[in-house]
Amino acid sequence: MLHPDELARRARQRVVELAARKAVHLGAALSMTDLLAVLYTRGLRYRPDRPDWPDRDLLVLSKGHGAYGLYAVLAELGVIEADLATLPGHPSDSVPGVEAATGALGHGLSLGCGMALGARLAGRDQRVVVVTGDGELDEGSNWEAAQFAAHHRLGNLVAVVDRNRLQQEGDTENVNALEPLADKWRAFGWRVAEADGHDTAAITDALAGLRSGDGPAVLIAHTVKGKGVPFAEGDPAWHMGSLDAQQLRTALAALAAPAVPALAAARGGRT
Repeated sequence: MLHPDELARRARQRVVELAARKAVHLGAALSMTDLLAVLYTRGLRYRPDRPDWPDRDLLVLSKGHGAYGLYAVLAELGVIEADLATLPGHPSDSVPGVEAATGALGHGLSLGCGMALGARLAGRDQRVVVVTGDGELDEGSNWEAAQFAAHHRLGNLVAVVDRNRLQQEGDTENVNALEPLADKWRAFGWRVAEADGHDTAAITDALAGLRSGDGPAVLIAHTVKGKGVPFAEGDPAWHMGSLDAQQLRTALAALAAPAVPALAAARGGRT
């Protein structure tokens, strides 16, 4: 199994190479890549050789416009063999490894609630993780689902918020302020952790800390939209776009392989 740093790097390369062929939601795909890399290698009970394994944990990508980021990770794991350019721009459960069709923002957490409650009623030891964008928390349906999950004490449900602070219209705090976001989740009865969403060791630790406890949990992961591509990082103009030849060369150069031991050393030996 790849180290999550290497998995994320390779997945980002796939996304930027794809963006040289067609327009994609580049910023949204790149901001969550480290989160997905940790989840699929350390956070989920998952078998890439059997994506339909009945005892697997489930992942719902609520921020469906980031589909190519999910596809890229699944392709690196060997779950998806198709040319990513041929796959739909929002997750479809016709794609191997994709648990639910999403795209209408604000619906993934409701889907996750149903999956988590269904697993409990069926007596299955199964966790459900829902990856949401922060901008989609503007949708009231998220907070109805949050209330439902707390009421039913869904301890097998985890939300991961890709808190990159940008949405299509600009800064989330200017469009429809979310802060104090952690306090809002706590007020709805959720256990809360926060982490640097690009530090795979910190993400791993945060998810482990949320594993045991009563009721649903949320990880607020602080990320950078467009992470890994310098000219796209933090720029809302790259919410969606395509790369020309020079931009592709620049992006691939930035994503050239750093040695994992060097990353570990920079983190004080933690991997």
